[in-house]
Amino acid sequence: MARQVQEALRPGQSVELLQELHILTREGGLNQDSRRKLKQVYHLFGFIEKILLQLESAGHANITLADHGAGKSYLGFIIYDLFFRQREAGTIYGIETRQELVEKSRELAQRLGFERMRFLPLTVQESAQSDELPAQIDVVTALHACDTATDDAIAFGLQKQARHMVLVPCCQAETAGFLRKHKALNLSRTPLAELWRHPLHTREMGSQLTNVLRCLYLESQGYSVTVTELVGWEHSLKNELILAEYTGQKKRSAAHRMHEIVQQFGLQELLAARYPLVAGSAPAPEMA
Repeated sequence: MARQVQEALRPGQSVELLQELHILTREGGLNQDSRRKLKQVYHLFGFIEKILLQLESAGHANITLADHGAGKSYLGFIIYDLFFRQREAGTIYGIETRQELVEKSRELAQRLGFERMRFLPLTVQESAQSDELPAQIDVVTALHACDTATDDAIAFGLQKQARHMVLVPCCQAETAGFLRKHKALNLSRTPLAELWRHPLHTREMGSQLTNVLRCLYLESQGYSVTVTELVGWEHSLKNELILAEYTGQKKRSAAHRMHEIVQQFGLQELLAARYPLVAGSAPAPEMA
């Protein structure tokens, strides 16, 4: 292997895996495009590695990680190769509804000797109830989970009492649909509706509101939330990274804010559909 390739890779990293993921060429080369991809991979892994090291230092040797909406399990394979493979314990579960992708991932894991990777052809509802998964999951990830798939991952994480969630939302459309549905009524009711009167603004506002509500929902269920940019992962605006860590301190004020927001934007149907643990009567805000 060329010296520049060896210098670019982490020690012991699987060249075969990087070739399968098209980060390295079939000849093991590293062109300008693949160098950019490798840098992006390391950037994303950096966020997750900190969480895994934190869990390890706290005595959680047998770490469990569930990658929801795994697709080709790109993320899971990278995490396993760079972290789990060097350790004797810990398991990654790739959860994906498409059976053909699950089979391909199983074949690749077997070929690479990644023995503690499991791939399950399950929906979010099935995965929450499946006896093939442990009762509790340490880390839940969802990379570019389209539209409501991110909400599904959050619901799974809550059911599995996840200690951490790492979410990169993508292509939110559901909230924009509700905004369009009630646009005429809201335009007559509040000048704030001008913020989403035009179709492009409706889409952008829907995406923004979706992630704001998700963060508040997580806070209402006992998570500390950080929102940052996943810089360099792709050349698009779908670059938001939500990091949630369970603290056990449920914020009533977050649930109260959610009710206020859905009232202001006419999103009561969304609250009932996606955030059942705070739906119903609005909770009183916390005392100062």
